[in-house]
Amino acid sequence: MKVRHLHLIWAALFIFSGVAHGLFERKVFRRDLTQTTTKGDPVAAAPESTESVTRWQQEGKDNGSQATIAVQEALSILRNIRTPRNRLDRFERTSGFVGTSMYYAKEAFFFLFMNGPRTDNYLETSPNERKLSKPLSQAVNLLEAAAKEHEPDALFLLAEMNFFGNYTHPRNYKEAFRKYSDLASLNGNSSAQHMIGFMYATGIGGAVGRDQAKALMYHTFSALGGNTKSQMTAAYRHHSGIGTPRNCNEAAYWYKQVADKAIAYARSGPPGGQNLEKDSYRLADENGGVYGEGASVVSSGIYANKAGPNSDSHAAIDDVLEYLDLMSRKGDLKATFSLGRLHYEGTRTTKRNLRTARAYFRIVARKYWAKDGSVMTEDDGIGRVASKAAGYLGRMSLRGEGMEQSYEKALIWFKRGRANGDALCQYELGLMYLNGFGVRKDPKAASDYFKAAAEQDFTSAQTYLGQLFLDQGDISTAIRYFDLAARHGHIEAFYHLAEISNNGIGRERSCGVATAYYKLVAEKAETIHSDFTEANGAYNDGDSETALVNYMMAAEQGYESAQANVAYMLDEYHSILSLDSLMPWKKHRNSLLRNTILALIYWTRSAKQSNIDSMVKMGDYYLSGHGIEADMEKAATCYQTAAETHQSAQALWNLGWIHENGLGVEQDFHLAKRFYDQALETNQEAYLPVKLSLIKLRIRSFWNTITNGKVNSIQPDPEPKDHPPFSFTDWLSTFLQDDDPHPYYHNNNNNDDDDFTEPHHLPGSDNGDYIDDIDESIIESLFILALAATLAALVYYRQRRLGRHRREVERVERLQQGGGGGGGGGGEAAAPPPRIEADGGQQQQQQQQQQQADGGFFPQPGDPEYAQWVAGGVGH
Repeated sequence: MKVRHLHLIWAALFIFSGVAHGLFERKVFRRDLTQTTTKGDPVAAAPESTESVTRWQQEGKDNGSQATIAVQEALSILRNIRTPRNRLDRFERTSGFVGTSMYYAKEAFFFLFMNGPRTDNYLETSPNERKLSKPLSQAVNLLEAAAKEHEPDALFLLAEMNFFGNYTHPRNYKEAFRKYSDLASLNGNSSAQHMIGFMYATGIGGAVGRDQAKALMYHTFSALGGNTKSQMTAAYRHHSGIGTPRNCNEAAYWYKQVADKAIAYARSGPPGGQNLEKDSYRLADENGGVYGEGASVVSSGIYANKAGPNSDSHAAIDDVLEYLDLMSRKGDLKATFSLGRLHYEGTRTTKRNLRTARAYFRIVARKYWAKDGSVMTEDDGIGRVASKAAGYLGRMSLRGEGMEQSYEKALIWFKRGRANGDALCQYELGLMYLNGFGVRKDPKAASDYFKAAAEQDFTSAQTYLGQLFLDQGDISTAIRYFDLAARHGHIEAFYHLAEISNNGIGRERSCGVATAYYKLVAEKAETIHSDFTEANGAYNDGDSETALVNYMMAAEQGYESAQANVAYMLDEYHSILSLDSLMPWKKHRNSLLRNTILALIYWTRSAKQSNIDSMVKMGDYYLSGHGIEADMEKAATCYQTAAETHQSAQALWNLGWIHENGLGVEQDFHLAKRFYDQALETNQEAYLPVKLSLIKLRIRSFWNTITNGKVNSIQPDPEPKDHPPFSFTDWLSTFLQDDDPHPYYHNNNNNDDDDFTEPHHLPGSDNGDYIDDIDESIIESLFILALAATLAALVYYRQRRLGRHRREVERVERLQQGGGGGGGGGGEAAAPPPRIEADGGQQQQQQQQQQQADGGFFPQPGDPEYAQWVAGGVGH
């Protein structure tokens, strides 16, 4: 039976048995219930569990409300349970002498006094179960009693406590799976189905064996029930072909379901929509990448940080804020504005502070405008910065951020900034006129403001302008503006492009393009379906198990960064020579983090989403046989795929190494040298390992040569084509065969913008090396002109010789004719002419023979061949 038919059968059974209950399903409590803390002893505030359970059971076991009361009593106990926290946890690394000193003092204290050898009892086959505290035990007993009466909230709470360890409850993945299964069978709860699908997909904690078909089945049930997380997971599995053949239409359908929710969330909230914060990032990138600083793609080659000492690229955010504050105190308005913007937008490590941002923006605005709105200075620089500050002050007034919402004040600030052409003010004015926020609706005025802002490449204005053109039916213009906004990752632009591609509006329908855009839209709204904030916080607090679980759930939804994070946390092969076992202060890895097979799975999924370092790591696993049987050919394929991007020096070096040793490929020393050289060209920081490898390779190649080995040794490098010719024939053959393009085209991959960053020589500078900069093509042109001039001179000289020869013949003929005319004189005077005539005839005959021998280009008149040449019969 095919898998898809099995899905239909299971779906029919679940729908038949659980839909009736699901229609009346009450809203279950989420695992992130607010854990409020109250003063007083939690034990004293909690009732005795046995008495409570007995009381509601005796009042009426058939009354379902009694189970609900038990759940409420259990919740009241759980809310009073405080999570134990080490007092030293409050000493975080902060800026300043005191904060830094306290941080390192805490680290030193733990290093010296809080470390010890492991106390595992290797004779026991089962792990030690942690005892529950008295309040927690009371709450669990109440929930267990309610669960026996098929109370869905009790089942859900128990499952979440066992899975996530809420309220200090120890994790028990097998028990969590049982509770989730009971809840899913009870009423088809979509959250329970999602968790069952997740556990089948990952096999986490050994609760159940991995089964991708069952995982997809449960995620499909949950997605049909409206669970956003399962909709994301089902879409990604159909998109990538996990547990099912790839199906673009199915992927587009499910991604569209999530994208519709994401765009609805983005448009909700204050005017202008929600502020979508990005919490997903790769953990490895914080340490320079998977292979460390300089060896990974993210920190080497074209991605290497080449900032100068005055750049803040390497600086921490605290250092940046400190520097900007110093410059602001010195009167630098740009620094003051930057401080306001940083506090307004926030960063991954600092939260938004709207009151502080408003104070900085006001400082900038007061330097340009008086209280009555009059301009106090004509300085254009101050005016531009003040206009930007006015845009943010107006935006905060419009949205009610850090102050009371006021359309009137917002309009005043926007008009002030518009006078200096600020793009944000123009966009916000368009938004107010489009929706009638404090002004009369005027779509024409709104479009004018949007157009003015869009011409300054303001992304949101380009999106709204595209929407206006789309409403008018101008599809091509709308698509052009959406494409412009999509360059900067605007969620609205992605959504409209997805809808256009999916419905074939103005172009042919493209399922692949639509799916890609829907996926981008869905992943931008992290808040509605992912827990990156909780995962990042747990990782920073050292709770690796909680971080891993949350990253894994996001990874199942298709987030590449989460897949890389899971693989990075599960990876046990960061170093070949690991000394962790010899260092007692090193934290031992949790059993949940020792899963090499799962690490390879997520390296593979991350690599399929164009993560080059993950592709190289995938090759390492195949090469060393980690989590799978060693396969040298697959390892070579991974390295070759990563090397084709010409961005990973590690992949190129690995290719050189496997060709040097003949692992999965034919052993070839010459090809190995080529890959080593390419690795150095890709990343100059690989100089030392590449040079050491080349030295060893040359020694092996030399020994292979002198012993007549079968391996292809390193061949001498070919001579460069621009060497000086040895003769005219060599030069001519080189000239005719040299079809290489101009040197400019050898560097056609370089960015043209690099030519305008910093000129090597300023105009008018005295550069003594200018002769070496002459283009070789100019020398070749001059040489060709010289050859042409020489040929012309030879032709001219030959014509001159022929002219002199012709004139000499004509002179001799005139002399002969003059001698014949004077032969009738006296006897004595007439004797010499016959001799002269004979001499003249002999001379004329010699000249004719010489003329026939020399001939010239064409037969001369009087020549026997002249008539044939005139008739076109030369040579016949």
